[in-house]
Amino acid sequence: MREKGATKTVMRLAAHAALCAVAMLPLSGCRMFDAPLRRGGLWVNPDSPAARQVRERQDEGKNRDAALIRQIAQQPVAEWLGPAPPRERVRFITESAARTGSTPVLVAYHIPYRDCGRYSAGGARSAHAYRRWIEQITLGIGDRKAIVVLEPDAVAQLVDGCVPARLRTARLAMLRDAVAMFAALPQVRVYVDAGNPGWIKNPYRLARSLREGGIEQADGFALNVSNFQPTRRTKAYGHRLSAALDGTHFVIDTSRNGNGPLRLRGAARHGIRARDSWCNPPGRALGERPSTTTGDRFVDAYLWIKRPGESDGTCNGGPPAGHWWTKYALDLARNAPRRH
Repeated sequence: MREKGATKTVMRLAAHAALCAVAMLPLSGCRMFDAPLRRGGLWVNPDSPAARQVRERQDEGKNRDAALIRQIAQQPVAEWLGPAPPRERVRFITESAARTGSTPVLVAYHIPYRDCGRYSAGGARSAHAYRRWIEQITLGIGDRKAIVVLEPDAVAQLVDGCVPARLRTARLAMLRDAVAMFAALPQVRVYVDAGNPGWIKNPYRLARSLREGGIEQADGFALNVSNFQPTRRTKAYGHRLSAALDGTHFVIDTSRNGNGPLRLRGAARHGIRARDSWCNPPGRALGERPSTTTGDRFVDAYLWIKRPGESDGTCNGGPPAGHWWTKYALDLARNAPRRH
């Protein structure tokens, strides 16, 4: 990993070397990311929407549905932070995780002109408001552990042109400042979102914007957030992007990629427009379970960043973005490979 900020780099490398020495492993085969997570794993929210659905279905005697949704409820799933003041919520999450020795996954999703005004439109009103919002998250985390996925889509939307050119410089400055604030925290790992292989086909197109957005101070980048690209394809794409960024590590969202994306032929059969084939597509499935054991020294973790069972937006029969949708959750679990 490449990190700027001498103090943090020296501290992390020293800790990394010590841990690898204890494990009798070379630095290239022992990631500093893994050691604290091996001790406590990733945090599972006992009161997530999926967990509440399990209890409700059991109370109603719908045990088969409860068993399916339990496949989601028992896994560590990211907590998304939006417009609501985040400090106390983040404090509650990180303190809850600390009591179990585990690490929560947080998603910071509030950048101005979020989602280019589409299904997840919104975001802070100004760069100043956004910085204050990020600051509140850092205050909520404090000296506790967390993994932060920073602003899904924000960089890829700069590259694909949906963000007006006049907003480019400001957006990159906001990302850069956010990375620096999270990187200053002793037990935080921050990953800047970098889209997915079905979006920006050539990953090298992302490298410049990621550098300008502070990737060199981050722990890496995130791929496939809220998308359905297969893990193998995403990993190959990530390796290419990593090479363009001097070996930067990455994480992959595997929450819903068990059956891959909806193909255009399948979209047409369901009466879905090609441009909406990413939004609540039918027939999808849960992917690999969250894990920090990936068998790939560049892939720090498989994470469930998108919350399985929550809608992508008011498209293809779904409720508003982020709202729980039981039917979709059941389908994801029902279609999942047997190992789930």
